[in-house]
Amino acid sequence: MPHRGTMCLLDRMVAWDEGRIECVASGHRDSAHPLRSRSGLMAATAIEYAAQAAALHGGLMASAAGAAAPPGYLASAREVRLGAWRLDDLPAAGNDALRILAERQAGDGGRLLYAFRVEHAGREIASGRLAVFLAA
Repeated sequence: MPHRGTMCLLDRMVAWDEGRIECVASGHRDSAHPLRSRSGLMAATAIEYAAQAAALHGGLMASAAGAAAPPGYLASAREVRLGAWRLDDLPAAGNDALRILAERQAGDGGRLLYAFRVEHAGREIASGRLAVFLAA
C-alpha cells in the first residue's frame, strides 16, 4: 500500500484472486478521519477507498509474480454512482464496516482499469470505474 498512517483507509483484505479483491474498512465514522471536512465524510471519499483496494490488488499481483509493483496514480473515476451523501452518517448496522470490492477489467504495463463497488450493510454506497496510470 502506498499510503501510511491515517491515510491507509483499509482495515484488512478479506479475499483476492487474479481478477478481484475484497477489503473492509471501519474508520468512516472517525471524527479524525483524514478526508473528513466540516460537512462530514462525503460519499465521494468511497473513490479513495476503492483506489486503495485496487492499489493493494496491484501489489499482491506483482508480489505473486515475484516482482515489485510500480507506483500507480489515479487518473480518473468514471461512471461513479453515489447511493448516499455521506459515509459518516450511514445508519448503524450490525456489521458497520464498509465492504470494498475492486475488479480488474483491463490492464497492460502502463495502465489498469478497475470496476469498483462500496457497500454498507448490503446497500450500494458507491460504484464506478477507476483508471490508474503506472509509472515507467
